[in-house]
Amino acid sequence: MKHLLIFSCFLICSISYSQDLRSLKEMKPAADFENIHVEKISEDSLQSSFVIWIKSGVPEHFHAEHSENIYVISGKATMTLADSTFIIRAGDHLTIPKGTPHSVSKVFGRNPLQVLSIQSPKFDGSDRIFIETIQP
Repeated sequence: MKHLLIFSCFLICSISYSQDLRSLKEMKPAADFENIHVEKISEDSLQSSFVIWIKSGVPEHFHAEHSENIYVISGKATMTLADSTFIIRAGDHLTIPKGTPHSVSKVFGRNPLQVLSIQSPKFDGSDRIFIETIQP
C-alpha cells in the first residue's frame, strides 16, 4: 500500500508539472528569413524567453519597462550597449537594464548570430522603442 501511495504521488506530480527541455544549439529557424527571426520558447507573467537569429544587425532600440538578459548561443557580432561597443561571441552573457539603448551593428561569418533573450516582465513586443538616426 505504501508503494502504491508513493507511486500515485509521483504520477500526480509528474502530470501537473512538465518541463520543456530542449537543446538551444540544435534549434533552427522554422523558415528562411531576411535578417531577424524570433522564436518564443517560454513565457509566464514574470518573463518571456526567445531564441533570436540575426543575419546582419539589429537597429538601436531600448525597452522602457523591460530588462533583457542575452546569452550568445552561437556566432560573433559587434554590439553596442549605451556608450560601449564590444564583440559578443558564443558563451557570452550580458544584462541590458530597462531604458538602455542597444544594437547589433555587424554579424561576423556566414552563419547568423543566435542568442537566448530573456525579457522581464512578460514581453509582448510593444515595448521595443527604436531610436531613429538623424540624417543630415
